[in-house]
Amino acid sequence: MHVYDLVVIGGNVIFPDAIEQTDIAVHNGKIAHIGRLSAPDIAGAVQVIHADGMQVMAGMIDAHVHFNEPGFGDWEGFKTGSAALAAGGCTTYMDMPLNGVPPTVTTAALEWKRELAAGHSHVDYGCWGGLVPGNLEEMEALSEQGVCGFKAFMSAPGDPDEEAFRNVDDTTLLEGMQRIARIGRVLALHAESEPVVSKLTASLLAEGRTTAADYSASRPIEAELEAVIQALEYGKQTGCPLHFVHISSAAAVQMIQNARTEGMDVTLETCPHYLTLTDQDLEQIGPAAKCAPPLRSLEEQELLWQCIAAGQIDMITSDHSPCPTALKTDAAHMFEAWGGISGAQHSLELMISEGYVKRGLPLPLISRMVSLAPAQRFGLYPQKGEIGIGADADLVIVDLDTSYTVDQEQLLYRHKHSPYVGREIFCQVQLTMVRGHIVYTREHGMTDEPIGQSLCIPNEKPLSLF
Repeated sequence: MHVYDLVVIGGNVIFPDAIEQTDIAVHNGKIAHIGRLSAPDIAGAVQVIHADGMQVMAGMIDAHVHFNEPGFGDWEGFKTGSAALAAGGCTTYMDMPLNGVPPTVTTAALEWKRELAAGHSHVDYGCWGGLVPGNLEEMEALSEQGVCGFKAFMSAPGDPDEEAFRNVDDTTLLEGMQRIARIGRVLALHAESEPVVSKLTASLLAEGRTTAADYSASRPIEAELEAVIQALEYGKQTGCPLHFVHISSAAAVQMIQNARTEGMDVTLETCPHYLTLTDQDLEQIGPAAKCAPPLRSLEEQELLWQCIAAGQIDMITSDHSPCPTALKTDAAHMFEAWGGISGAQHSLELMISEGYVKRGLPLPLISRMVSLAPAQRFGLYPQKGEIGIGADADLVIVDLDTSYTVDQEQLLYRHKHSPYVGREIFCQVQLTMVRGHIVYTREHGMTDEPIGQSLCIPNEKPLSLF
């Protein structure tokens, strides 16, 4: 008989390529056994979790969140942001170098961010470094300190603070790619053309056009495509591994897919809001649904789902970009409202509800997109990303037989707004476990003590997914 710290029995375990009704045993925070357990092994376990009829998945790895520390006062913060992630079945996240002041573009800023996160995160976390004008000499040191990669904006982030994150000029982008290729990291890109966006925005505002439809028109798909083309060309010149964040159009997906077919080391993500909300929702919901790139048409949304079914989109991230509610509700018009969606709490449930329940996409495919692919791409595999012997016991149990409607009071964000309030979701997370510690249950909510650990990513060549 083995003595395990915890066993999960009877669940439908989601592996990257299969589903099997079986048991999982955990010892010292790691998965120690997968397979049917004997009665003595179950009886001897310190804790037994019955998962009969439910799905047991690797915890989501959200590679794109903004928790607004340091310097943003009463904005989101690590404690509330990580609690929302845990309630949504996420066990690891990667915090972007913005929005925070100072942004994570120096080793001093990285150290400060980690100090603020220590003891306040409910789930494990890593940090992105930034590529901005003036910090090229910091990049190697940031890599040595274990950032998971670097993030650059090809359009203006929109924060007026003098110390805030800035978009790259062409020279910085090209030289930054050269350095990142030598270092052996990934460059994540917000791909919207600043010349296109700024020109259209100025023209629309000059005409007094400030509606939701006008905001969408200021950031067309063409702006995304132009930036993707430029970045891919620089990537070919430098050999820099690229990752495109929050891609919103099927045409951009196809461009990136073509580059990959030609041998480029490039991946991409999209977000639940592009798969569940449209430009019509922006008009109806208002600024709570404002983001950049903006929400697209229903036809474009369906094309993105087709890309997912064809295996052309690598991963799903939340791009959780929260703010105090007043920055949404008190803005004079859509252009002035904060551009970011609070969605981290529902990413996994939305993907299962919309992808599996409504469209019949396989659960292993969804698991690969939310867990395995980000773990592989950003240096966490095989420690995290799938249910396997020796991996961290980062598990989420999901009930497919429970539906619920998102209510504002259920939100664990510091500022309780979300475009998903009032939306029915056709599954529900029942339990989230990080390294064998239960951090959330639907019955009891969050555990009191944040146990998340900082992850320093080894300075190794990023894993190509193809």
